[in-house]
Amino acid sequence: MYRIEQDRSRFREIVKGRLRKDLRKYLSSSELLGRRGDKSVSIPIPQIELPRFRFGDNSNQGVGQGPGKEGEAIDGDGQQGDGAGVAGDQEGQHILEVDVDLQELAEMLGEELSLPNIEPRGDRQMDSEGGKYSGIRQTGPKSLRHFRRTYDRALRRVIASGEWDPLQPKVIPIHDDERIRSCKPVPKPDSSAVIIHMMDVSGSMGREQKEVVRIKAFWIDTWLRSQYNNIEVVYIVHDATARIVDKETFFHIRESGGTKISSAYDVLLEQIREVYRPEDWNIYPFHYSDGDNWSARDTEKCITLLRDEILPRVNQFCYGQVKSAYGSGQFLKDLDGALAHDPRIITSSVEDREGIPGAIKDFLGAGS
Repeated sequence: MYRIEQDRSRFREIVKGRLRKDLRKYLSSSELLGRRGDKSVSIPIPQIELPRFRFGDNSNQGVGQGPGKEGEAIDGDGQQGDGAGVAGDQEGQHILEVDVDLQELAEMLGEELSLPNIEPRGDRQMDSEGGKYSGIRQTGPKSLRHFRRTYDRALRRVIASGEWDPLQPKVIPIHDDERIRSCKPVPKPDSSAVIIHMMDVSGSMGREQKEVVRIKAFWIDTWLRSQYNNIEVVYIVHDATARIVDKETFFHIRESGGTKISSAYDVLLEQIREVYRPEDWNIYPFHYSDGDNWSARDTEKCITLLRDEILPRVNQFCYGQVKSAYGSGQFLKDLDGALAHDPRIITSSVEDREGIPGAIKDFLGAGS
C-alpha cells in the first residue's frame, strides 16, 4: 500500500505540473465552469497515458511467438470490430478527468498571475468549532473522563455514606461520580467577505460578453475564497432597473432594453447599508458592462455614488468593461477621467477571452 500511495502522489504531482503549464488556457476557457463542486473542480487533462494491466490467454505462447512475420501489423484475432464510422490513421486523444481542490487551484492562479495575499480589513465574531476543554459535565466519552474530579466525587460519596475504612481504603467510582471534560466553543474574530457581482443585461450585452463575465467571476470567486474563511456572494443584474437574483439566473438570463447603471449602484449601496456593514465585512463589488449608459446625467450620478457613498465603505471597487459590437465603451472613459486618482477603484477592459487573465490580475493584484 505504501508503494501505491507513493505512485499516486507522484502521479498527482505530474497532473499539477500539467495544470500549471496549461493554466492560461483554462483562464480564458469556460471548460471548468460546469465542473465545479463545493470544494473541488473536475479538470480534463489530455494526453496523459495511464499505466494499466492487460490480461489475455498466453498458453503455449512465449515472447515473440505466434503467427505473422517481423514488421507485420497485429490486428488481434483478425475479426472486424463493432465500432461505427470510417477507419482512421490518427492516434486518438485520451482525456483524463482529475479532481483538484479549489485551494490548490487558487494557489496555482496566484503563482501564475503573481497575486499577493489579501490583508482582511473587517472582523466578524463567530463561534469556532474548536476551543479549550475548560468545562465539566456528567456525560460524555470515557476517554475524556477527568480522573481527579471523578475520584474526588467518589471519595466524598463513600465518606458521606459511612463506608470509608481507613485501614482498608477503597474507592470505586460509580456512574454518578463520573465527571467528563467538555469543550466550550470560543468566540474568535473570523475574517468575512462578501463578493457582489453586478452585470449589465441590456440588449447590447450578447452571449459572448456574458460568457466572458462568467469566466472572470469563476476565477475571482476561487481566489477570494482561498483568502477568507467565511464568504458570501450576491448577484445583481440591471438594465434600466436592477434587482438581486440567484447564481443560475445571473449567468443565464436573457434580457433586452436600455441601460441605467445607477440602478445597480443603488441596490449595491442598499445591501452595504442594511446587510453587509463595512465594520463586519470585507466588501468586493465587481461591475461588468459594455460601457453603454442611457445618459451623461446618470453617469454623473454613478460617479457621485461611488466617490461619496460606495468607495469609503468597500475594500475596492472593480469595473470590467467587455467589448461589444453595440456598446460605446464610454463609461470606462468617464470613470477613469473622474476617479483615476482613487486607488480603491480598479478598471479593466477586455477585448476578447484572451484578455481575461490580464483583467483578473488587474482586479486581484492590489492585494486589498
